[in-house]
Amino acid sequence: MSTTKPDFSRYTRQTLFAGIGEAGQEKLAAARVVVIGCGADGTNIANHLARAGVGHLTIVDRDFVELNNLQRQLLFDEQDVAQNLPKAVAAERKLRAINSDIEVQGIVADVNAENIES
Repeated sequence: MSTTKPDFSRYTRQTLFAGIGEAGQEKLAAARVVVIGCGADGTNIANHLARAGVGHLTIVDRDFVELNNLQRQLLFDEQDVAQNLPKAVAAERKLRAINSDIEVQGIVADVNAENIES
């Protein structure tokens, strides 16, 4: 087990808040979050979580990036459309580029009432 402290220099602005501080940033780095759906809200939330330093993000979506997604789904671009990428795969790539210090996993799957607990 490493005894060296992680480098939180990229998060100095948010650690200035009394409610966060270095201890809060350590909790964010240890957190695991699953975002189901890469629509407008899901991509925006995932983007902010990655930038905030949430340590483990799992992104789940069954759809592919389409041209009509680009005006509202901020993680995607025309190259994703041209490559016919699944949203979860494209989101994983973008989030890793945004913050290489976090773990990101994109899962192409349909989550519904019948399978959400499995």
